Amino acid sequence: MAKYLLMQHYEGGAGCDRPIGDWPAADIRAHIDFQLALDAELTAAGELVDSQGLAAEATRVVSDGTTSATAPVTGRLLAGYRVVDVEDERRAVEIAARTSAAPGAGGVPIQQPIEVRRVMQAP
Repeated sequence: MAKYLLMQHYEGGAGCDRPIGDWPAADIRAHIDFQLALDAELTAAGELVDSQGLAAEATRVVSDGTTSATAPVTGRLLAGYRVVDVEDERRAVEIAARTSAAPGAGGVPIQQPIEVRRVMQAP
């Protein structure tokens, strides 16, 4: 088994032609229900380690303690992530593809890129 980080990006287009906060309430609910159902399925299969949505704003910090507030660059937002513990990268990619099919505005699949990265384990 190996752990993979699936980073869900929103970059506009298809079902993400506007920020989720601007979607009709029913579309937001459908999107969230899809994400929760996928999490439940992955949990039942013993594959989900963690899953979280992320706020758009962030704080960057460097070693001297300097901080700066950031907002997403127009057209690109790291909206959330999942950590899965699966048999191989093929299965992580399958889960990522399903995540990219989540319903967006108007029920159109979001078709957003999901970045799949293996979590490195210390020897």
